[in-house]
Amino acid sequence: MSIDVVTFGCRLNITESEVIRRAADGLDDAVVVNTCAVTAEAVRQARQNIRRIKRERPNARIVVTGCAAQTEPGTFAAMPEVDRVIGNEEKLDPRSWAADSRRIAVGDIMAVKRHAVHAVDSIEGHTRAFLQVQNGCDHRCTFCIIPFGRGNSRFVPLDDCVAQARRLSARGYRELVLTGVDLTSYGVGLAGAPRLGALVKRILKEIPELARLRLSSIDSVEADADLLDALGNEPRLMPHLHLSLQAGDDLILKRMKRRHTRADAIAFCNQVRRLRPDVAFGADFIAGFPTETEAMFVRSLELVDECGLTQLHVFPFSPRPGTPAARMPQVDRDIVKQRARTLREKGAAALTRHLDAQVGARRLVLTERGGVGHTEQFTAVRLASAVEPGAILDLTMMGHDGRQLLAA
Repeated sequence: MSIDVVTFGCRLNITESEVIRRAADGLDDAVVVNTCAVTAEAVRQARQNIRRIKRERPNARIVVTGCAAQTEPGTFAAMPEVDRVIGNEEKLDPRSWAADSRRIAVGDIMAVKRHAVHAVDSIEGHTRAFLQVQNGCDHRCTFCIIPFGRGNSRFVPLDDCVAQARRLSARGYRELVLTGVDLTSYGVGLAGAPRLGALVKRILKEIPELARLRLSSIDSVEADADLLDALGNEPRLMPHLHLSLQAGDDLILKRMKRRHTRADAIAFCNQVRRLRPDVAFGADFIAGFPTETEAMFVRSLELVDECGLTQLHVFPFSPRPGTPAARMPQVDRDIVKQRARTLREKGAAALTRHLDAQVGARRLVLTERGGVGHTEQFTAVRLASAVEPGAILDLTMMGHDGRQLLAA
């Protein structure tokens, strides 16, 4: 077999690319581009890379899938470089990869009701494994196209999640990351309605050999009591949470159709910090959302300090056709870009303060390829010498370079 999978976007896509490698077994001399649709820039990058791949491999068949293929199948089908377009649900079905299948195989993602279990033995190129337990989203934030790429929320049954976690641990992974589009919604509609906290506790109880369990991005208003209890009392649940905050002004949050307020975000961070004093928080922010004034933007800047954030993912607002926010009064693009730069500078300063506070401390570091690793708080570390990936080392942090810690 000669198939390459080029992956854009989130951890779900990384996991699903492993499923694609097996599902497309037998597809000869092909490149599968697993796209992201979160921003217009993500779609542009996918198109740019498709053209580059065709120049470098003119005889290869190019198949496009993922969220952007689901939401904009015609965009990719119209590209002369593209041989086939496959939807987000279809990409996980081996039948979709048969040579005689339709050129455009994109179904109604909203009609999908169950989340099929796809056992994955390994994650190519990654030291930690990603365990997908949820897909889709039932919320309709006004800026977000992802529900139309992923469908409505659905879950892997708890027993299947535990079995897959055990399988990955047995393959030698020391750290697992639970992932989903709306991870903290886990369990709604499943038998017994187990929440994310119950899943976390069950994995840690039944797989004592698993060294570290981590959560991907969460929505703080959905955090359940068991999850908070696990954060406070389960040392193998890593003290790092990445929050979907998006803004720091209540009116902008309302116009985004988010379900939390500024006060909710601050209260959550304070509560978790009391339970787990060594916790570190990252967060997503959108700069220049429609109608955002300078005063509203300043409240987002101030929230970084009030929540004690250490790492920011900043997105300049990108109007996505078909979303309500695309029809709202837009902020000038130059102002959007400037606000994104200012937020990133704020994030860099917050990271520097966090790194300063780590110098001299001893941290457990999961080693990765290339002489790097991550602490329990998911702080990047440059190792003094190359180490076999997958080890957990107790190291002293000797300094930092503004981006990562430097270990002895």
